Amino acid sequence: MTEIKKIKEKKSILELLEFGIINIDKSSGPTSFNVSDFVKKKLNLRKTSHFGTLDPKVTGVLPVALNRACKLTGYFLGEDKEYVGIMRVHEEISLEKIKEKIKEKFLGVIKQTPPVKSRVKRVEREREIISFEILEQSENKKDYLFKTEVQGGTYIRKLIDDLGKELCSRPHSVIGKDNLSSVKSLGIGAHMLELRRVRAGIFEEDSIVNLYDFEKAVDEYEKGNEENLRKIIIPAEIISEVYPVLEIKPDNLKKILTGKPIMFEDLKKTPKENIGKIISVFCENKFVGMYKVMNSGEMFAKANFVMQEIKK
Repeated sequence: MTEIKKIKEKKSILELLEFGIINIDKSSGPTSFNVSDFVKKKLNLRKTSHFGTLDPKVTGVLPVALNRACKLTGYFLGEDKEYVGIMRVHEEISLEKIKEKIKEKFLGVIKQTPPVKSRVKRVEREREIISFEILEQSENKKDYLFKTEVQGGTYIRKLIDDLGKELCSRPHSVIGKDNLSSVKSLGIGAHMLELRRVRAGIFEEDSIVNLYDFEKAVDEYEKGNEENLRKIIIPAEIISEVYPVLEIKPDNLKKILTGKPIMFEDLKKTPKENIGKIISVFCENKFVGMYKVMNSGEMFAKANFVMQEIKK
């Protein structure tokens, strides 16, 4: 594994701005795009992109990639997310019943259809709910503090809504066509009051910065003091903590940086990665790019994204 702290120490502030990530603490109100665009304009960058949309009212961890680090957005998006929120159920129901229903239907792989307002196609898809805990019940007996860890792409608001439809406080009698009484389950309903993302993959709250402190750090940088801005920028080489690292020899580095596939002769040692595996490639702590293992003839991997030299 590469040493991110040492990489950061060796980089100039311009290099960090060219290939870095800022873990923003998104406040309630702005969209994720608004936050990303604010970072772009404040730092006068060519482009920025965020790692996973948060609804306007949702707060918390929103990593924003800077300039060339935007190329890595897709590699971070599928990572697991963790949230803390408040759920309101529409009728009183015991805590035990909620926990039972979660254990029965809302843990492991579930099927979920994106909400009506989402921008993606509304087709049923599978998502994994890694954990879903009720932490506390309020005095009014209807509000519940919860914590959940889910696969990237899971809609938490929809998760709560689906749970509410499954919660039954009492049976509901209806009359069938044959005039015989039957019993039908009636979902009492639930909705999300508040939600905060506390982790997005490897990005957690311990490296978070709110927009006020971000803006203050940029203002100081523009006046000649880069210290606080340096502190909040994470080198994009942190991708090495998500994907396996492959070390290559420096012999053919120039050719590799212009798109040459990585051959077995370029490797420092024979790796164990399987065909189709995505890997991060480094040469003496220098990030080279993201590659797909081919293991074909003399070729070991081909490039998905190659990091060109940054002009200082």
